Amino acid sequence: MKTKSLHNQLVEWRQDFHMYPELGFEENRTSSRVAKLLKEFGLEVHQGLAKTGVIGVLKKGSGSNSIGIRADMDALPINETNTFNYISKNNGKMHACGHDGHTTMLLGAAKYLAENGNFKGTVYFIFQPDEENTSGAKTMIDEGLFTKFSIDEVYAMHNIPGMEVGTFATRKGTITASENLFEISIEAKGGHAALPHMGVDAITVGSQIVNALQTIVSRKINPSSNGVVSVTEFISDGRKNILPGRVTLSGDARALSKETNEVIEKNMRQIVKGICEAHGIYSTVTYTTACPITFNTQEQTQAAINAAKVLVGEENINGNCEPKLFSEDFSIMSASIPGCFVLMGNGTSGSNTQPLHASNYDFNDEALVVGSSYWSNLVEQQLN
Repeated sequence: MKTKSLHNQLVEWRQDFHMYPELGFEENRTSSRVAKLLKEFGLEVHQGLAKTGVIGVLKKGSGSNSIGIRADMDALPINETNTFNYISKNNGKMHACGHDGHTTMLLGAAKYLAENGNFKGTVYFIFQPDEENTSGAKTMIDEGLFTKFSIDEVYAMHNIPGMEVGTFATRKGTITASENLFEISIEAKGGHAALPHMGVDAITVGSQIVNALQTIVSRKINPSSNGVVSVTEFISDGRKNILPGRVTLSGDARALSKETNEVIEKNMRQIVKGICEAHGIYSTVTYTTACPITFNTQEQTQAAINAAKVLVGEENINGNCEPKLFSEDFSIMSASIPGCFVLMGNGTSGSNTQPLHASNYDFNDEALVVGSSYWSNLVEQQLN
């Protein structure tokens, strides 16, 4: 593999990023180190796009074509429970989604391509802030990512625990779901806990709504279509001897198509309205799409598959994987220009197989050479 000789350096970078995780738009140390390394590699470096975003530009030969590769840099507000010697030093913050690895793999590709790359054209290495809150990609685009830089196509990759290291998966069309945030406010009639008949208990009403919302996916959506409705917060103004008059339910809905998302929203509004009217109380529903579906264009998907074949062989690639119900704000980039989102294996044992966002998850250092070599292959393939 092209970056095999960089393995020890990649591990050092990745574990350093892991020790100093930073939340979205606060990736000051991370972005500074990324920029410093890119400059050391000889790249043209642009900082400040979306506050902490970094763009590295590498030109070779006389080719006019270009490619963008994106890695996310932000961490999560999680207390890490791992016990190895490079655990987070920033209390309450953790790289629990592998963005430390994504950043490192792109740096490895930048170093290799700067020193040994065989291509003609321009590579844009896009280091994006704030993927977890789904604001980073949009902010970079709003501030000129695709107007200040002439990028023909864009690619991104995410590690998947439970997939073998050295395996890849992708698909043309929809590969990840939209993320839709909802908030339901219930205005009931509070009162004394010993006199429930004199009020309307907002918790009882809210509980009925929570249960009824689960029928949307099971009874209102075609079983061949995927969707998720999850209530993640239930907040009331009650106390131990006070029946609450107000409840706020918040949550997250996922859908793999616009049509499914419309069914979820329509039925959610009907359920809330019907239950609250039955109790004679007032309610409001807000439903906002925070992140659209990620759509892989056909040409770029085939290019991504071809680059993986050269690296690991056809038997280690699933070119028509099932779409995933997690969301990715790379979707906003690939909705702007042609692109492809690729999945790669993070391993099948220990902390490398723990779920994304788990406090005992860790990115697999054995995947660093695989991922950085993949990006190097893709660039040389597309800019040949």
